[in-house]
Amino acid sequence: MATVAPHQVPSPPQSVKDDTIKVQTVTSDPRLAGSEDAQGATSSKEGSFIHVGNSKEANGKESPAPTEVYGSEKPTAKYAKNEKAGTTTAEDDAKQKEHINGLSNASRTSYAAALKKNTHLDDDDDSYPDLDDMGAEMVHRPPKPKKKGGIRWVPLNVPFQRRGQTLAVLLHSLCIVITVSFFCACCANPFVWPLLLFYLLHVLNDKSATDGSLRFRSERFRRSYLWHLFAGYFPAKLHKTHELEPTRKYIFGYHPHGIISHGAWAAFTTDALNFSGLFPGITNTLLTLDSNFRVPFYRDYLLAMGMRSVSRESIVNILTRGGMDGEGMGRGVTVVVGGARESLEAIPGNLRLILKERKGFVKIAVRTGADLVPVLAFGENSLYDQLEKGQHPMVHRLQMFILKVWKFTLPFMHGRGIFNYDVGMMPYRHPLNVVVGAPIKVVQSANVDMGYVDELHELYVTELEKLWDRYKDEFALDRKEEMQLLS
Repeated sequence: MATVAPHQVPSPPQSVKDDTIKVQTVTSDPRLAGSEDAQGATSSKEGSFIHVGNSKEANGKESPAPTEVYGSEKPTAKYAKNEKAGTTTAEDDAKQKEHINGLSNASRTSYAAALKKNTHLDDDDDSYPDLDDMGAEMVHRPPKPKKKGGIRWVPLNVPFQRRGQTLAVLLHSLCIVITVSFFCACCANPFVWPLLLFYLLHVLNDKSATDGSLRFRSERFRRSYLWHLFAGYFPAKLHKTHELEPTRKYIFGYHPHGIISHGAWAAFTTDALNFSGLFPGITNTLLTLDSNFRVPFYRDYLLAMGMRSVSRESIVNILTRGGMDGEGMGRGVTVVVGGARESLEAIPGNLRLILKERKGFVKIAVRTGADLVPVLAFGENSLYDQLEKGQHPMVHRLQMFILKVWKFTLPFMHGRGIFNYDVGMMPYRHPLNVVVGAPIKVVQSANVDMGYVDELHELYVTELEKLWDRYKDEFALDRKEEMQLLS
């Protein structure tokens, strides 16, 4: 797959005069042509993004209007060489005519528009490239029809591999329950009290979660077959759009949080999606709440998977110690920027990001010289159903109170069960497509200038919007609304 160079600060398009323009997108799979999904994907829409609140950016300037986007089929790329040379052969004309006849009506429209505007999405274009998806039937899997007045039970003839996938997700979902139960069982046995005492002293004094070291990280555990089963449950796939230099350091911003961030676990904690192969030379660390490293035995599970605390001290230490040069070169951290607050917005078909006022990760990027990389996980919000705050305001107030006092929240949600498709705490089998965007170069500075932070934050939001606009018609066919940015 072709990749393009890292993105620098873009200049607003000179040819755009209106605040909004129509964006035409087409589905990339001819199997969807003529279906309701294809018709919905090919309809023109006015404005690609919805910003809640003031439409101006942090610096008071109007945000640039989105540019025209064509479908991912790229029909003109096959004949770009002869056109650039100024010659076309009869064989090329015949192939081109045959290719056009094989396209859907919607794709022909996009093809004609691209020819008319002389738009060639080749390898030298700075737009996001096409991605190798998992097929239309996997990207947009139709839900199983619900049975009125009853629960849909899992049939007995389920393949053994799918049962293994369910077991892997179940074990991960119950890991904190399993580890805490094991600790309680140890407390009930007087013979292990001396060992337990030494272990608790170790937990209280150990700084592995914040000191920047990666000790206790087990690559064998991270690459075990268990996590390949885990990723295959949804299924999940990691998509690379740009090269990341191993001589830099990175802060990956993961969006959205979802209920439990299963996509972040599959892509950045385990190596089941081949992160090390797609981005060689980069050691990535997924970050979580510091309180998780105070839970006996559960903390050891997280440390073995390579996870560390999301505190400022931890991020700075990871990005300034170790690595190829002893100063963090080749290291990266993944921050779920929206946090627990964003989990309350995880509604299937919606993408509401708590991002407008989240600039702490940008400040740390300036302080450490780490490049910013936006990551968008399509399907993360569709893994569970939860009560919407508009329909249950009292429940939402209770959740916000818990978040304010204890720094975490309790989404009132449900998924499927182990032996049924309707009720339980297991996530739904919904495809997860984790797309890694273009790196944003950051100039390191000990004195953080807020003007520069605002500029980087604005650029980060722009790149995230580009990711959504470019791939929403490939990986978000079941969306109910456009992406929203909340405070």
